[in-house]
Amino acid sequence: MLAAATDVAGDARAARRSRVAGVYAVTPDQDDTDDLVARVDAAIRGGAAAIQYRNKAADAALREAQARALVRACEGRALFIVNDDATLAARVAADGVHLGEDDGAIDDARRRLPSDAIVGVSCYGDASRARDAAAQGADYVAFGSFFPSRVKPGARQAKVELLAHARTLGVPVVAIGGITAANAAALVTAGADAVAVISDVFAHATHAGVERATRRLVDVVAAARTPRRHSP
Repeated sequence: MLAAATDVAGDARAARRSRVAGVYAVTPDQDDTDDLVARVDAAIRGGAAAIQYRNKAADAALREAQARALVRACEGRALFIVNDDATLAARVAADGVHLGEDDGAIDDARRRLPSDAIVGVSCYGDASRARDAAAQGADYVAFGSFFPSRVKPGARQAKVELLAHARTLGVPVVAIGGITAANAAALVTAGADAVAVISDVFAHATHAGVERATRRLVDVVAAARTPRRHSP
């Protein structure tokens, strides 16, 4: 029975891991929960495969309220990942957590999360950190910033060559940092499975604008992936 349960959890985790592809939308800091949910809904309608809840400015109560609202909006439609906080991810039944270098160890996050949840890790521009993360059981690795970012103007820069190297690790590869519909294709061609985007998805005045921007990114990523799929 235990082995069967373990197999089921492993299959569910692998299925979640496989969904880290395409457009991975990361939420902006926003206090208005209703509008945030509406914007996330628009991004999902536009084709976002994953949503990461990230709000550095909110207090704990607002973060939990927003995470609970967003997990409902994403259910059955998009992967839902919580930034930084494995405890919150477990409490709201998120699909997983995303860890930066100051957010604790992978094994600690695993202890806090259900066995079928996924753990993603920020690797910045560091190939050795990505190798270590994959060896420790990370479900995906993220690199960046690849371009100047309005959200993190002082972010460390990553080299595009890292993406091809990371494809040898056996886990999905995410690119982040200043990504737009104008520059996403180069990262996908270089090896990214998904592009994580904040501003180019959410920095629009209307929900319809969010949906259109997401769909444009989805189309760019899909077109860039096509020749890679058919390459020898």
